[in-house]
Amino acid sequence: MENIVIGITGASGAIYAQRLLQVLCRKEYNIHVSISDAAFLVIKHELGIDLRYHRFNLAQLLGHTTDNIIYYNNSDIGATIASSRYPTKAMIIVPCSMNTLCSVAHGISHNLIQRAASITLKEGRKLIVVPRETPLSSIHLEAMLKLSSIGACVLPAMPGFYHQPKTIDEQVNFIVAKILDVLQIKHDLIPEWHGEECIRTSDV
Repeated sequence: MENIVIGITGASGAIYAQRLLQVLCRKEYNIHVSISDAAFLVIKHELGIDLRYHRFNLAQLLGHTTDNIIYYNNSDIGATIASSRYPTKAMIIVPCSMNTLCSVAHGISHNLIQRAASITLKEGRKLIVVPRETPLSSIHLEAMLKLSSIGACVLPAMPGFYHQPKTIDEQVNFIVAKILDVLQIKHDLIPEWHGEECIRTSDV
């Protein structure tokens, strides 16, 4: 099975990471996950889930057990995903804090998430960053432009409304669907858009 790396950092929007993991764990991929210190705090605050940094239990985040997700401590620079020799399909940082985004854009690798992102970029693999911040400073925008210019996909957590979402879950699914679309992974989280109904010339 192909390998996908997911980094969860300390921006608001932990629910996006949770939903993406719930979807991907049902697919034919090995999922490699690392969570920053700040993300543990955000997960506890936003989702009410205390993952216990030193006694990590992924089932708490997913709501069920699975055997195709591997967890790595963010300080484990010797992990498999820290090596360019380990083949991966893509990496997603979701949500992506501005600290992480700016660090990756400038080649800084202080932890495993940043290191894995650097490897992903230098090997020409797909890197998707999902920032959730507003407003954005020129520093943030320049970092996003730098990442985009070297092939990363900058996919801000900006839910759309043309599919007429009625719940928070539907808004979350919109962003996760966009991530899966970039990865070219089929899903049914939101309906396909076929445009407004057109008036055919034969009906005029």
